[in-house]
Amino acid sequence: MPKVILYNQKGEKKGDLEVSKKIFGAEYNEGLVHQALLRQLSNARPGVFAHTKTKADVKGGGAKPFRQKGTGRARQGSTRNPHYIGGGVAHGPRNNRNYEKDMPRKQRRLALYCALSAKMNENKIMALDTYDDKESKTKNLQVMLQNLPIEKDVLIVVAEKNESLAKAGNNLPFVKTLLVNYLNIADLQKYDNVLFLEEALNKVEEIFKLETNKTK
Repeated sequence: MPKVILYNQKGEKKGDLEVSKKIFGAEYNEGLVHQALLRQLSNARPGVFAHTKTKADVKGGGAKPFRQKGTGRARQGSTRNPHYIGGGVAHGPRNNRNYEKDMPRKQRRLALYCALSAKMNENKIMALDTYDDKESKTKNLQVMLQNLPIEKDVLIVVAEKNESLAKAGNNLPFVKTLLVNYLNIADLQKYDNVLFLEEALNKVEEIFKLETNKTK
């Protein structure tokens, strides 16, 4: 069984926590993770506000500008064609474009398992027994993170809202606090380390087991 090292706020090791092999010990599938990441980024992409009219949308142009033959000029069907002044726009931006992508739930879950397992293999996942800071000071959080084996940025996963942790983390550009229910591919790819509060680590297995039971 995979194990995660448990620390306290002073950075001292308290022991190891056994975690699910299915979630934290899955075989890495690069194509599946890439597909899940593209889906998330595409679904978060805002719609285009710019909107141009095609020649079908522009008013006028019902009659031919001149007769078909006998003028020596190239034949024209409408003055609303894109090459005419005041005509429509060819291949311009349209605000009705949909960037959403779909992906089966089982594949999304497996991609998340792959991302967590990759972090696990790199020893980038650790656990914290609890975080208690009544002052909600950024300095206190920064000191705690310095005591942990964290070299770069970190994603802190909590089981429920923690105001003191959220307020302290908002002032640090390399820290993000996230509810375990919203664990996602994009954040796992963006942040180098993942710090689970012990309750969140227990809850992530509970959530995914419930998801697994529903899909059977």
